[in-house]
Amino acid sequence: MIRNETEYQEAAKRITEEQSRLKAQRAKLAEMDLSKEEVKRVLDPMRSFHEQLKEEVESYERLKRGEFDELHNFEGVGRLLIALRIAQGISQRELAERLGVHESQVSRDEHNEYHGATLERANKILKTLGADVCSRVDAITPLAADSKRTRVSA
Repeated sequence: MIRNETEYQEAAKRITEEQSRLKAQRAKLAEMDLSKEEVKRVLDPMRSFHEQLKEEVESYERLKRGEFDELHNFEGVGRLLIALRIAQGISQRELAERLGVHESQVSRDEHNEYHGATLERANKILKTLGADVCSRVDAITPLAADSKRTRVSA
């Protein structure tokens, strides 16, 4: 996941470089009189990497436009927090200043996609970013008939 403008610029530059490399490699392979299958086998890993990089760049561009993926059962909440920061055009340093923490803390948290962050902490980040996230329960799966509910009395 691309997390800042520098990474975005580097990835965009790398896409152009990879396109040139792919073209040059294809030309070299053509000179070697290889079969289509052999050429495909050689180029597939390069194409795969190229496509993955393009997807990451496109994803970052969507985030900058404020287009977010849906959140299901709080899975991906860390990616959402990163996405919201990107959409707001706020750097990790600026977010750290607003939260009153060191920039390295935000960098580390984002690198780990806020794994293990409390709901309280996530809520503080949401408020700091001026974001209002709403949720609803779409479905409740009934418990299996053989599962037992335990009552605790005080």
